[in-house]
Amino acid sequence: MKKSDAPEALLAAASHYAKPMSRTDVTEMIVMARIKKGLTWAKLAKAIGQSKEWTTAALLGQMQMTKEQAGKAGKLLALPPDAVLLLQQVPYKGSLPTAVPTDPLIYRWYEIVSVYGTTIKALIHEEFGDGIMSAIDFSKDIDREADPKGDRVRVVLSGKFLPYKTY
Repeated sequence: MKKSDAPEALLAAASHYAKPMSRTDVTEMIVMARIKKGLTWAKLAKAIGQSKEWTTAALLGQMQMTKEQAGKAGKLLALPPDAVLLLQQVPYKGSLPTAVPTDPLIYRWYEIVSVYGTTIKALIHEEFGDGIMSAIDFSKDIDREADPKGDRVRVVLSGKFLPYKTY
């Protein structure tokens, strides 16, 4: 090898040790591709064949897609094969960057749970007994509700009740 070939040889060797793509990288690609292509979450959901709520969660890294779903997303968003593969992996859920959210909209949810959490807990326990509401066997719907004082956000959460067992 000539001395002038050394930098190219080093670059070639280093390329084998490049940082692999992460699920966070895939999310950033998806967000940018969606913006560039002018796609809404609802349009992506319709093409993938799931609800807009589930599809958005999956594309933002909170749900695992099937091979077929990931393939459709990859095609619509022109994702590389590694990104499509990562969409099919079990994600690390609950990936907010801080314990107390700083984004104002997400913080409102934190605030709702902080203020009304004990009330929700008391009412669920009174109605169902000792247990929890599943976030696995779960659905949600988000809609706009017209109101003369300003449109409202309507959120419906539905989770299976799971009673605690004695043993």
